[in-house]
Amino acid sequence: MVKHIVMWKLADQAAGASKAENARKMKELLEGLQGKVEGLLRAEVGFNYNPNGYDVCLYTEFTDAAAEKGYQSHPEHLKVKEFVHQVITDRVVADYEI
Repeated sequence: MVKHIVMWKLADQAAGASKAENARKMKELLEGLQGKVEGLLRAEVGFNYNPNGYDVCLYTEFTDAAAEKGYQSHPEHLKVKEFVHQVITDRVVADYEI
């Protein structure tokens, strides 16, 4: 199993919406990939309440590294990524196998 964790800082205003609106849309889009991307077992998005950290966190589980690699180039993920890159200012990621 592979775990893929991403955290983003969001712009205060972007794509015609507020940070909170964009965070909610990111959650809907990212969690909506579950069931559409083969090998994606779980997708969970949370909003950070700590004012000193990143704004949005994605936690995902994949069957294996090949599934996570397939997710990165999946057309549905690329659509979500296009929106995400319009509203973020910074990103960190970690991938690990268990």
